[in-house]
Amino acid sequence: MSENSSGSTGTFVDAARAWVAQDPDAVTRDELSALLARVEDGDAAAADDLADRFRTRLAFGTAGLRGALGAGPNRMNRVLVAQAAAGFAAFLGERAGSTTPTVVIGYDGRRNSDVFARDSAEIFAGAGLNAVLLPRMLPTPVLAFAVRHLGADAGVMVTASHNPPDDNGYKVYLGGADEGAQIVSPADAEIAAHIQRVADAGNVTVLPRSVGYANAPESLIDAYVAATAAIAPAPAGADGLNWVYTAMHGVGWETVSRVLTEAGYPAPTLVDAQIEPDGRFPTVAFPNPEEPGAMDLAFETARTAGAELVIANDPDADRLAVAIPDADAEGGWRRLSGNEIGLLLGWRAAREAAAARDGSASEGSSNGVPDVDAGAPASLACSLVSSPGLQAVAEHYGLAFHSTLTGFKWISRAPGIVFGFEEALGYLVNPRTVRDKDGISAAVAMLGMAAEARGQGRTVADLLQEFRDTFGAFASDQISIRVSDVGEIAGIMASLRADLPTTVGGVAVTRIDDLLTGVDDLPPGDVLRLWLDGGSRLIVRPSGTEPKLKLYLDVRGSSAKKARRRLEALRAGAEEMLAAVR
Repeated sequence: MSENSSGSTGTFVDAARAWVAQDPDAVTRDELSALLARVEDGDAAAADDLADRFRTRLAFGTAGLRGALGAGPNRMNRVLVAQAAAGFAAFLGERAGSTTPTVVIGYDGRRNSDVFARDSAEIFAGAGLNAVLLPRMLPTPVLAFAVRHLGADAGVMVTASHNPPDDNGYKVYLGGADEGAQIVSPADAEIAAHIQRVADAGNVTVLPRSVGYANAPESLIDAYVAATAAIAPAPAGADGLNWVYTAMHGVGWETVSRVLTEAGYPAPTLVDAQIEPDGRFPTVAFPNPEEPGAMDLAFETARTAGAELVIANDPDADRLAVAIPDADAEGGWRRLSGNEIGLLLGWRAAREAAAARDGSASEGSSNGVPDVDAGAPASLACSLVSSPGLQAVAEHYGLAFHSTLTGFKWISRAPGIVFGFEEALGYLVNPRTVRDKDGISAAVAMLGMAAEARGQGRTVADLLQEFRDTFGAFASDQISIRVSDVGEIAGIMASLRADLPTTVGGVAVTRIDDLLTGVDDLPPGDVLRLWLDGGSRLIVRPSGTEPKLKLYLDVRGSSAKKARRRLEALRAGAEEMLAAVR
């Protein structure tokens, strides 16, 4: 057998045999047994595959676990999930002290999501926790809601969101003082240490299990539907609204349809081929509405229906995409950017918060000033790579503003938050009930804005223009550099820090924030933020999930045309800056 740079193939073979012995899943047992047979026959490719599966394990972090399905510790499977559940149970027991923790578990429509969820419920119950399993596959926002609604100590959602079809994941939330938000440090490291201890023990078959877990009642789903519908009851302009909806082969439609009925909106024309949960995602190469081609069926449906608006959720319905008719766009439809949607929804939230503060909130308004963080002023928040336009909105209405690290685990913790977003199609519009991004509540809020404008003889495009007239034209773009060697990214960041640019594209750099040293009360991070003359901004950071260097470009102009010109110039300058250090 050949030697591997990180350990002998023989070591991996021994680990794989031990894994097969404890694996309760016949599919992954057979998969790994077949791979072992090929390794023992001298198949070099099989040896490399085995090494990839056993050289390391999926790391548990603030985003929980996420990876490709398959056998071995570097894949998502029933052994790894059992280890994670047992480790998380130990963490919760240690955290709770003398009380018995309650944990609620949800799952989406991906392959094995239901299996992983039931394994977790049995292990939590076997560890003496009060385990509550959601009644069927449901959106991630329903699980996030359930943690707070049930007063649970924690929640687990089995989902890989909009990842490729062969992936799955394990997302963790904490109740109590964390108010149902996703975990942050140091909880991630503490949970990971407990998981490692379980893994080191080496046999998940001896973990105590129990079927004495509870099933969440339908009243929980009813409560989510009622709270979400109350965000934006249908205005008069909703009558006759002609719109299209796609669930992107995910779990959103059942819940969305109930919310629409309760809120009083007309039913949409459905993208039938994508409306039912299907973990194979057969009509899209990548089930993410941001990806090229992912919304083609929705646009085709919209053209046939003569629709005014397209709304899409990603497969676990925690993200929202919106598209509008545009004669200048290919096919006559244009998907709004995450920043455009976020600024419109932030504008809506700011108006409501200001009205609530000034005592002029309209009856039925549900956003307003939150009943949390007593003493904290109402605020808007977004990730530091999202449009700076949200700060302009906050300042216009006299609200506080918070820029956070990427991820709703940070956005949701902004003091006094009434609205938060990140440019990757994530929006938090109802922080009183869900402390995470929620594509369903965001869809209702967007429908409310569109219907109100329609009642005035206007469109979403008119709302975008009104925003520009009020706050200025903000335009954003991204540059992603994929590398084969992640060391190249570290080299680029080091070169930029060693010789900080004084201009980009001929425009003077007025300030540079290096988040490695900590800036604006943000936790340290490998991020450079460059502020340019005229209000433009360039952010450089490594991707947290892929071997990519990402650059975020933001400009502000007095008109959309001027903003586009500035953005083109900034992009050319950023590409020139990169070329000089690569």
